[in-house]
Amino acid sequence: MDLVYRFIIYLHVLSVVASIGPFFILLPMIKKLKAASGEELNPYLDTFRFTVRLSKHAGHVLVGSGVLLVLMGPWTWGTPWILMTLFIMFCSLFFLARAFSPTLKRFNDPGEEREPLTAKLKRTIWTYLILLLAMLWFMVVKPVLW
Repeated sequence: MDLVYRFIIYLHVLSVVASIGPFFILLPMIKKLKAASGEELNPYLDTFRFTVRLSKHAGHVLVGSGVLLVLMGPWTWGTPWILMTLFIMFCSLFFLARAFSPTLKRFNDPGEEREPLTAKLKRTIWTYLILLLAMLWFMVVKPVLW
């Protein structure tokens, strides 16, 4: 295995960590977000926005390094675990684009109830984590499905 391929694997794994890891930090922040008021609210919302932005950018590195790994590695685009990873990735892209930003914007609306918003945000985090962890499972286990 040549040095460039190993570096791309390292970059790929690092981008997975940057995509998934910060969402685990957000889970305990939900309770604080629910109780925050006035000026306390904005730092929590900024943390959520930053995490979503970081995940998007790390996802770009993840996709780019993944393409290079397939092109340089022993697998083809028709390999079942690659196809399933791509399918889940496209699902997670649509989910991420619509899941967080509209809910985070509603926190600043004066008439909004915070309890349903925080519950929705918690569900959204868990759903996104499940999608990302399923994708990670396919990349690590490489199951033969057909």
